[in-house]
Amino acid sequence: MEHVQYLAMIQAYTGIGIGLIIGLGALGACVGVGIMCSRFLEGAARQPELMPQLQAKVFLLLGLIDASFIIGVGLAMMFAFSNPLLGVVAH
Repeated sequence: MEHVQYLAMIQAYTGIGIGLIIGLGALGACVGVGIMCSRFLEGAARQPELMPQLQAKVFLLLGLIDASFIIGVGLAMMFAFSNPLLGVVAH
């Protein structure tokens, strides 16, 4: 294959990978947040006196779940705008 074809293949596969990183990351974060919040509502309905303690833990975990998704988006943007794999074919 020619040099240009290798570059095109790397960019095409990188685009597919970026879509998977962002799509599956968003799906996992949304499912995780949904399950956690539904369990929080169940726990708050069963024992309302524990609601402030549960609420603090829910907000902490919401931040951690969203942070993991944002890290994935950051990695995907790194591959989108400054792909380190293109340097391998540059020789």
